[in-house]
Amino acid sequence: MTFSIVARSKDGRAWGVAVASKFLAVGAAVPAASADIGAVATQSFANTLYKREGMELLRGGHSAQETLDTLLAADEQREERQAGIVDARGRAATWTGKGCLDWAGGVTGAGYAIQGNILTGPEVLEAMHDAYRAAESSALPERLLTALRAGDAAGGDSRGRQSAALLVVSDSGGYTPGDDLAYDLRVDDHPDPCPELARLLQLHHIYFDRPDEADLLPLDGELADEVAVHVQRLGYPDLETWAGVENYEVRLIEGQIDAFVLERLRAQADGAS
Repeated sequence: MTFSIVARSKDGRAWGVAVASKFLAVGAAVPAASADIGAVATQSFANTLYKREGMELLRGGHSAQETLDTLLAADEQREERQAGIVDARGRAATWTGKGCLDWAGGVTGAGYAIQGNILTGPEVLEAMHDAYRAAESSALPERLLTALRAGDAAGGDSRGRQSAALLVVSDSGGYTPGDDLAYDLRVDDHPDPCPELARLLQLHHIYFDRPDEADLLPLDGELADEVAVHVQRLGYPDLETWAGVENYEVRLIEGQIDAFVLERLRAQADGAS
């Protein structure tokens, strides 16, 4: 009922899962990941305990294959399960039980595991595999999503579409320093969830990416005066307050302003004129 890809980034600093299914809120059931530990996808009559127990095994130093073997050995319904695991070192393992509904299968490579069940055919996994390998230069979130969308375009879940999710953790973390959660995006119920997931990823970049040094402008002189006029026109006491309301606070750098934030501020102020 699901197709997924579990992977580690090429630089070994991020791990993630992308998944889609004709199933409500698949992101709540399938993926788990922890930076410097690995990632797990559990599906096909999913045993969601694989997430907690799999991460514990990986955290204890077990390889992806050892972790998978241990989970399966303890599961009397192993032949109905499907799972993919990538460990801290990028070793990958996948399992498709004989009781999974056709078409079902999986493939692994250096740093990734791809698997799916109730698919239109093997072309789904082939498309995901080819797309993931071709997107080698992309960041892990984009690379995972590229593979997922390729599988969706190739036929995906034979029953149709409903939900999709992207989970990525990294040593650089996300919104809060010290937290490894970089991306946790879910489309729980949608007629075309994979493109919608791509839209959410773009919004995530807008709101949560730190600005590049090349995009920072000195916030002084005439530019500082202009910014002050714009925020006053919009009814805010300062740039920080406006940015907090608009969810751009991650893009704020003391004494400078991100060109993207400046563009958004100008557009809002013009609209309020």
